[in-house]
Amino acid sequence: MSPGPEQHGLKIDDTTKKLKKSEIDFMRLIEQQNLQRVQKLQRQRRNSKITALSLGGTVLGIYLYSMYSVKQERFLDDFEEPLKVEVPQKQ
Repeated sequence: MSPGPEQHGLKIDDTTKKLKKSEIDFMRLIEQQNLQRVQKLQRQRRNSKITALSLGGTVLGIYLYSMYSVKQERFLDDFEEPLKVEVPQKQ
């Protein structure tokens, strides 16, 4: 025997009224507006991701270029540390 709706605590209302044509038209209008809003938000999200990736790539490129150029510098290799001069202590 299959469980009826009353056994699960659910009530099924079979006395639903039919929707008027104006109500159906209004629902379609709201659905269209919602679809346009969702498409606009998806477009904004996609554009934000593209902007974030391009900025992140630029920052990463600048960082890697800086590390590469500093690695090539040899000016400290020829640098000789100056001799330390001892100052005589006054007694």
